[in-house]
Amino acid sequence: MTEILSGPEAISRGATRLADGLLVAFPTETVYGLGADALDSDAVARVFALKGRASTNPLIVHVSGIEMAKSIVSDWPDQAQQIALAHWPGPVTIVLPKADIVPRIVCADGPTVAVRCPAHPCALALIESFAKPIVGPSANPSGRISPTTPEHVADGFPDADLLIVDGGHCRAGIESTVVDLSGDAVRVLRPGIVGAHAISKTIAHPVECATLNPDTPIARSPGLIGPHYQPNTPARLIETHELSAADASVTLIAWSIETHPSGGTLIPMPSDLAGYASAIYRALHDADRSSIKTIWIELPPIEPGPDNHAIRSAIIERLTRATHR
Repeated sequence: MTEILSGPEAISRGATRLADGLLVAFPTETVYGLGADALDSDAVARVFALKGRASTNPLIVHVSGIEMAKSIVSDWPDQAQQIALAHWPGPVTIVLPKADIVPRIVCADGPTVAVRCPAHPCALALIESFAKPIVGPSANPSGRISPTTPEHVADGFPDADLLIVDGGHCRAGIESTVVDLSGDAVRVLRPGIVGAHAISKTIAHPVECATLNPDTPIARSPGLIGPHYQPNTPARLIETHELSAADASVTLIAWSIETHPSGGTLIPMPSDLAGYASAIYRALHDADRSSIKTIWIELPPIEPGPDNHAIRSAIIERLTRATHR
């Protein structure tokens, strides 16, 4: 059965479970991950099975720092060192050619591995206690809303043999930026709160933004194929001026109004982009628990500056996929 624990006991038991090939859900600054020994193909297979995840969808490997990252890649270029020094621990994942010790199942049979060092004390403590890399896709059934609290994880896997390390609510709330360094060009494969402009500034080199291709045979990054982030309840992304048309059967997730125009349910959102990103998955979970017929989501606010543009673009990418059926 699913169990939620916090503190040193959670870390100790989590490391023991990982060593036994079992699963542990753990918090990161982005979302909760579903952890297993990244070098144990049987343990990784349990992650795919529990999530119902397609074998063509690779996993991110979480490490404690640069030295552990180097152990699972066959090449660590200067650009990887620059990005890691500037953005680790943090919400940036780097795609590089994989080392032979990384099981093929982790990488969807591809030649590369996605690796990052998370900025959450519980995640780092778990990895350091286990002393090996840990895979960590979002701890939810595949395609559904990402979890940002331990309760979200438990709701998604109520009957699983799963330990959940309680690290509170994830502060960033949006999955990591994924940067591909394995080819001739530097590409952002998945947007996140760290934008392409910030990566480009870090490495003093142009950075491209890849176009989503759901038909790619081998994905180099998670989040590129299939439905993602979707509530069970039909959801719609709307402009601010459309809010007034909502009737009482619609739950609104909105930042610009204080009351529902028809007396229905309103889930208020922060009016700043960082706060919106942190809160959006929790708002979707809350809306999905109700008995309403439809969820309307107000587009996030607009704030000036390249950093805010990156955050807004990442939010809209998630919400577009959450509302597309």
